[in-house]
Amino acid sequence: MGQQTLPRVERGELFHKISFSAMASPCELLVEIGDDDNQKLNALADAAFFEVQRIEQKFSRYRRDNLCFRINNANGKKVSIDDECFRLFEFANECFIASEGLFDITSGVLRKAWHFDGSHRIPQQKLIDELLKKIGWQKVDYDKEYLKMPAGMEIDFGGIGKEYAVNRVAQLCSELDSSISIVINFGGDIQITRPQKNNKAWHIGIENPDIENSAQGVLKIVSGALATSGDAKRFLLHKGKRYGHILNPRTGWPVTGAPRSITVAAQQCIQAGCLATMALLQGKYAEDFLKAQNVNYWCVWE
Repeated sequence: MGQQTLPRVERGELFHKISFSAMASPCELLVEIGDDDNQKLNALADAAFFEVQRIEQKFSRYRRDNLCFRINNANGKKVSIDDECFRLFEFANECFIASEGLFDITSGVLRKAWHFDGSHRIPQQKLIDELLKKIGWQKVDYDKEYLKMPAGMEIDFGGIGKEYAVNRVAQLCSELDSSISIVINFGGDIQITRPQKNNKAWHIGIENPDIENSAQGVLKIVSGALATSGDAKRFLLHKGKRYGHILNPRTGWPVTGAPRSITVAAQQCIQAGCLATMALLQGKYAEDFLKAQNVNYWCVWE
């Protein structure tokens, strides 16, 4: 999921910043200035870094020594799971139901056909059809102790892993110091632990999908979470047509007619992230889906 770097702590006049790289993303925490205790700031940095490292090591599909690897290589046999894994599967199941099967954590096998590196390579339909046989969350049998799925199928936590890490880090930071506000921002997936003093808002930019490192607007947020999903960084071009990396698990092809990006606000980052992705999977009906969820959102269309 990406190379990790040790956390860097920078003290500032407006806020302190903790930064490191993990899960193929820049990760940073903006810490409201309160108690100028260096030990506490370093404790926040260590807690955030080591929790992200733990989650990445446990759930990354790029490793060969973790739970995800054991599940994906069980060849149809039962695999023991723990409570944390069970809760993630329960959440994935809720998303599968809410999206009518479009949000499916078994659809990651389609990466074997699609390579969103900005090139023009389109996979053959025969390969896509073979991979579609290995997709279907409804084929997975699990409970609090075990998971079993047909041989050849895979679980991919990529659609929920980073947002889950944001939630976990926010929780740990609150436990270490519940008196200050902290913004956790992992590659644009954001959670704010609590309001700042005097209910002062944080200013959070909404990424412009057409111009790297620029914002198309700025939101003032006191608490809660934001997450963005879109095709700005992962896509391919074929005969003048752009194919985004959000794949429909029913067809095996990229979703068409969807906004370029969707940003969703929710109480928890994992909720915001999954709602943004589920909306993109609805294609041209993305906004209808979001309105039905009764959430605040921002869409960027072509």
